[in-house]
Amino acid sequence: MRVLGVDPGLTRCGVGVVDVGRDRSAVLVDVVVLRSPIDAPIEQRLLRIAEGLEAILDEHRPQAVALERVFARSDVSTIMGTAQISGVAMHLAAKRALPVALHTPSEVKAAITGYGRADKKQVTAMVTRILGLDTPPKPADAADALALAICHAWRAGPVAATTTDGATMTPAQKAWLAAERSAGLSGAARRLGR
Repeated sequence: MRVLGVDPGLTRCGVGVVDVGRDRSAVLVDVVVLRSPIDAPIEQRLLRIAEGLEAILDEHRPQAVALERVFARSDVSTIMGTAQISGVAMHLAAKRALPVALHTPSEVKAAITGYGRADKKQVTAMVTRILGLDTPPKPADAADALALAICHAWRAGPVAATTTDGATMTPAQKAWLAAERSAGLSGAARRLGR
């Protein structure tokens, strides 16, 4: 499964593309942080990010798009920029008939590190390890986008029989599988979100 993850932001928008196999192994395809100048008119900033997203969608042709779910923060301008870029990304995905999934930050952290309150350093370290990278993706927006893509693929994709014993899984994958088992969810129910 090829997934495009988007960590939406108006000034910095993290975009990561990963291929995830049936055994939950993940491979980096591309990662970039799209930027727009703070002093540009809002419509030009949205256009700039949209053009960057379109180019990545056209080049890599993902099967799904995963976005960070917008949640209330104290800074309204940050919420607005995040929501606007989320809308742009969803629009571009819909034009290509791609499914879109929204994941909360704590959901992504739990999937990647096994702990829903992990800090950015922990998420970046696990993304680096999961993808087998020599150096951590920077800035944090890049690592967050990759974490979103991996989280979505792990939650949406099938779990191969070879991984059910945990032998080939990362610690975060083992923790996720254990949580699913303790919740009493079957493989089919997990894939259907029940």
